[in-house]
Amino acid sequence: MEKTLKKVEENEKPEIKYRGVKAMPFIIGNETFEKLGTIGTLSNLLVYLTTVFNMSTITATMLITVFNGTTNFATLLGAFLCDTYFGRYNTLGFATVASFLGLLVIQLTAAIKELHPPHCKAKDTSCHGPSPWQTAFLLMGFGLLVVGAAGIRPCNLAFGADQFNPNTESGKRGINSFFNWYFFTYTFAQMVSLTLIVYVQSNVSWSIGLAIPAALMLMSCVLFFIGTKIYVRVKPQGSPFLSLAQVIVAAIRKRKLKQPEPPFGSLLRYVPADSINSILPHTNQFR
Repeated sequence: MEKTLKKVEENEKPEIKYRGVKAMPFIIGNETFEKLGTIGTLSNLLVYLTTVFNMSTITATMLITVFNGTTNFATLLGAFLCDTYFGRYNTLGFATVASFLGLLVIQLTAAIKELHPPHCKAKDTSCHGPSPWQTAFLLMGFGLLVVGAAGIRPCNLAFGADQFNPNTESGKRGINSFFNWYFFTYTFAQMVSLTLIVYVQSNVSWSIGLAIPAALMLMSCVLFFIGTKIYVRVKPQGSPFLSLAQVIVAAIRKRKLKQPEPPFGSLLRYVPADSINSILPHTNQFR
């Protein structure tokens, strides 16, 4: 019966055309430019807030800490929404654009003098901090970056792996190659961001130094959407939390049932062909 169901489902299921190697440059390029943009801005953020926005070190540190904590929490929410409702392609596309807009907003705070407080000289006793609306504009940029990180962080690696067929040897090699290139370009982006971009920001101009990450993020958006026609788009599989809750409820309701003999012949072991899940082998280890 199980084999029959699988055959019927495989016949009805349209064939997926994996373009792994062809899609990889767009995804790797998107990731590289995205990391160049975000790391290039966030790594020097404390200096920017204290020198351009005239914030105290304590205030700037607290703001960055809240931003980092919110970003990490938002990643969990982004992963949930991606797997449940939107899918990886839609989530990545939306998040990439949000990150670009966030970097653009922060760049504008440096380029337009009305968007940041007057510069404080060394012996200036009347140093003013940012006005409420200047702070609000800056926080809007941070908010967009949080939205971007919430969608990019949980989806990037998984979306790249989706482009390869995991059931073939060439697909498995492609996935390994993708991971290698991913972490290589990630390290390269960190090196460039923490040296060249930070140098431009600190020694040349903040407006130019923040315009470079924004431009790189724009290139990330362009590269991602250029490859739209060749991407494999895996549909959302539903909420993993709902499945977990169903297992817990079923276990509680059936806790008094006796184990069938033998268990292998009577337990339901059907898994759809396009499911990302696999069957765990039966074990008596936890009984």
